[in-house]
Amino acid sequence: MTTPDHVLSSEFTALVSAVSVEVSSHGQQLKSLQDNFDPGTDVTITFLPGDDYRQNVETAGALRRAGYNPVPHIAAREITSRDALDDFLARARGEADVARILVIAGDVAAAKGPYRSSHDIRESGLIEAHGLASVSIAGHPEGHPFLTLPKVLKGLEAWRSWGTKAGIRVDVVTQFCFESAPILQWIGELGAHGIDLPVTVGLAGPATPATLMKFALRCGIGNSIRSLRGKIGRFGRLLTDTGPDDVVFGLQSASGQTKASIAGFHLFPFGGLRKAGEWQRTCGGLAPRQTGSAAPGGDCQNS
Repeated sequence: MTTPDHVLSSEFTALVSAVSVEVSSHGQQLKSLQDNFDPGTDVTITFLPGDDYRQNVETAGALRRAGYNPVPHIAAREITSRDALDDFLARARGEADVARILVIAGDVAAAKGPYRSSHDIRESGLIEAHGLASVSIAGHPEGHPFLTLPKVLKGLEAWRSWGTKAGIRVDVVTQFCFESAPILQWIGELGAHGIDLPVTVGLAGPATPATLMKFALRCGIGNSIRSLRGKIGRFGRLLTDTGPDDVVFGLQSASGQTKASIAGFHLFPFGGLRKAGEWQRTCGGLAPRQTGSAAPGGDCQNS
């Protein structure tokens, strides 16, 4: 029996209640995080072009001291040398007790050092050397501008094999989409090729349609841009108030191994941590942060 579209199952409620969230090393986001997300939450730390990894480690340390699980991004093309990568990981482990990292290629065209891709970081041997327990890698359900699907699948197979051999958990964190169909199709492709890596689905947190469009254009989300444009006229307010409900309900409607591969959700807080936290608490069945405060808009109901 299919769960009604407007009711979130207990299984998906649990996934939303354990959602991870993203912050940058710039600005003062810790207070907003503490106001809106519970300690114990996995918090990824972006590595933007020009970032200094030492500042990212400082952010990771502050998150750890506040009770969160810091997950630094390692942007391969931003790492200037093997020594720098070694120092980054050593500091992250020693100063912030980091156990999980998220490895990406990075948003710059030219590498600043010896690493051009996430695979180069893997092949350095430094992940194992520093005793990291878990590595997340990026997934792109709507395609990657520079990689064909066969090449993506080959790369994921290499990560899976490496994780098995090294005894390190490997999972995939996807780019956000504004509809569930490309995510389900992409997960289905992984399954069809025997790639059984857990998938954490990226979700665009509640934001204005203009903000969502800005980030979609920046990240090259093709089909989702068309989906967003089609909804803005009729449902602009709905998108602003409810966040990624339609995507979550669409994923919940999947069946079999495709649905079983969804291991969690990751929130990109484009509209800010307050809106993202309100959405998570409503859909995750958590107690409201402020007694008597109005519940944020949204269609999430729990079975």
